[in-house]
Amino acid sequence: MNAKFDAPTAPEKKEFWRWQENCWADDSRDWRDAKIITVGIDVGSVSSQCVIVADGELYAYNSMRTGNNSPDSAVNAFKGVEGKTGLTLNDVHMVVGTGYGRVNVPFAHKAITEIACHARGANYMGGNKVRTILDMGGQDCKAIHCDEKGKVTNFLMNDKCAAGTGRGMEVISDLMQIPIAELGPRSFDVDVEPEAVSSICVVFAKSEALGLLKAGYTKNKVIAAYCQAMAERVVSLLERIGVEEGFFITGGIAKNPGVVKRIERLLGIKAMDTKIDAQLAGALGAALFAQTLVQKQGASKPLAVAA
Repeated sequence: MNAKFDAPTAPEKKEFWRWQENCWADDSRDWRDAKIITVGIDVGSVSSQCVIVADGELYAYNSMRTGNNSPDSAVNAFKGVEGKTGLTLNDVHMVVGTGYGRVNVPFAHKAITEIACHARGANYMGGNKVRTILDMGGQDCKAIHCDEKGKVTNFLMNDKCAAGTGRGMEVISDLMQIPIAELGPRSFDVDVEPEAVSSICVVFAKSEALGLLKAGYTKNKVIAAYCQAMAERVVSLLERIGVEEGFFITGGIAKNPGVVKRIERLLGIKAMDTKIDAQLAGALGAALFAQTLVQKQGASKPLAVAA
């Protein structure tokens, strides 16, 4: 009798870079009681967010990984809150798209730049004392000045390189084979704070990190060196525009204490705290812009969904 064997399967590769996706709704409120429902969709290079605002207040959100294309990412981001709340696009007064994929949100009525939306979102999260905003996104960084209403007064962007961004941190997470949420805390578990990695390009920074490991650095020390490099890079950007009191950090890197605390140490300024996920700032600002536009237009019922 011939024995039959199943072909061996390759072990599933663990994705250390994969961060926690999150969907939330305020169970203490019913969106049906609101007079104006608006949506902000932020399609970024690494993550996409959908935020629902009911009468000018945060009601629900979904934060997830950006997919293969912007339209699908926008749809999937909205589907998350749709499933959580039962709210459909037919119940929404206005949708504003933002982020690098803002013009490809298929159901948006308007697109607004992420710089304006992050400033508006930071103003909601941190209050009218917010003046300097550091937006650390997936592929770029922006330093923004705003007034007490969250209106942008000046801004600067870094060049298009992933080394000082969320994508760069994902690369290091995968290289070290350490979950991305653990990188920040582990970067402080070192005997002596190491010098920053010298390379600003993520490809060369990866090679340098491998070299440090071979030279006897622990993983934690390599992570610390990379977090320091990220901090120095964005502080250089902030110093070019000038940092005022009321310093606020948005974007996914705001959740990484290894980078944030080093930025604060270099600047001598503590970033403002918020109870709201700072990664939502762009989508939240877009939804708040939509709220203002609906009020100005005097729309009494939801607009038709854009084609």
